[in-house]
Amino acid sequence: MAMKENKLDENVDGAYYVDDECIGCHLCVNEAPDNFKMKDDDSTAYVFKQPENDEEKTACESGLDACPADAIGNDG
Repeated sequence: MAMKENKLDENVDGAYYVDDECIGCHLCVNEAPDNFKMKDDDSTAYVFKQPENDEEKTACESGLDACPADAIGNDG
């Protein structure tokens, strides 16, 4: 389970975030490319934009569910 106190600094403020358990597998970016990006060094993902509609929320939830490291949180 993702922990808000360990979220990566690159995340924008909001309900969804990626914490320091991210293994850089790209699954969340593939599921929700409008909301998740990889860092420039490709080491971890982060939330660059919070979801703005139901479609993006569904995609973010898919990314959260697909995460093998349980590194994505939703505090919304």
